[in-house]
Amino acid sequence: MKYLFLILSTSLVFAQKTMDPKLTEVWEPTPELVTPGDNQQPPSDAVVLFDGKNLSKWINAYTGKPADWTINSDGSLTVKPDGGIQTKDEFGSVQFHIEWRTPKEIKGEGQGRGNSGITFQRRFEIQILDSYKNPTYPNGQAASLYKQYIPLVNASRPPGVWQEYDIVFIEPEYDQDGKQIKAGTFTVFHNGVLVLNNVEILGTTEFRGNPKVGRDEISSYMPGKSLKKNIYIQDHGNPVSFRNIWLRRL
Repeated sequence: MKYLFLILSTSLVFAQKTMDPKLTEVWEPTPELVTPGDNQQPPSDAVVLFDGKNLSKWINAYTGKPADWTINSDGSLTVKPDGGIQTKDEFGSVQFHIEWRTPKEIKGEGQGRGNSGITFQRRFEIQILDSYKNPTYPNGQAASLYKQYIPLVNASRPPGVWQEYDIVFIEPEYDQDGKQIKAGTFTVFHNGVLVLNNVEILGTTEFRGNPKVGRDEISSYMPGKSLKKNIYIQDHGNPVSFRNIWLRRL
């Protein structure tokens, strides 16, 4: 048996060495050429949602009127206490980039300090919070999938300092009856640090109670009576600022 194994092993090694390497070359499809961003610029195939000039891609999520959060002289955007805003367009799976800053002057504590959030498809929220030396429940701190997953580490910068999220959201899949057949996932980098690693979405984001699963299950935390694929930024009463918001469809 020992000699048979040696013979087979030798034959396999010989076959590998004599095989034409072109047999394992794959030439199609050819990946599309994309120019990476430089100096905080988005890549060439990005959908730019906010470039510091206007809010033409956004509406007030509650009234449907044009979004009117404050656009600052430095090209950033600050929450106005008149309700959250959402994208006019709907999106499926995306790579999403956003930069955000909590107020330099510290007011409040826990969930009352620099609170906002980004909700994908009006159902799944990645939390924004001033989590720099600010204890709260860990599954509600910055970069958590709110009340579902605790970040691997706390990569928060001090209040008043710009931070960034790079988020890969893969949407759930449903059958014709609206039953979920494949859970969605999130991968999140906070200030360049991996904090959520391909975590499986448990269902809708809920402030009270357990997540709901299914195409027609809508979070009680968010308005709406049917599945919407808009991206929503929360007004939690804190003057959080944003800039350089873009995404790539996946």
